[in-house]
Amino acid sequence: MKFFEVSNPYYALIKANTKEKALELYTKNVADDEGELNDEMTEVGEVYASMRHARAPGEDKELLPLEEALKEITSDDEMVLLIEGNLL
Repeated sequence: MKFFEVSNPYYALIKANTKEKALELYTKNVADDEGELNDEMTEVGEVYASMRHARAPGEDKELLPLEEALKEITSDDEMVLLIEGNLL
């Protein structure tokens, strides 16, 4: 599994098998692609993604329990792990 981060137009951290799938998840769950998303999306390491995911407050402003964060990071499911807070 790979991890991808996007900063513009809205921040997201995505877990997917391919960059193409990450682009699809972003446009489905975060924002439309104005033609620059492929350039804005970068692959990041698992440790970096794990730390970002575990340290980001959720909708209730509480940190995700560590066990849940690790379960999401290590699962085989492709998903958006984090999304910019003002989009929730």
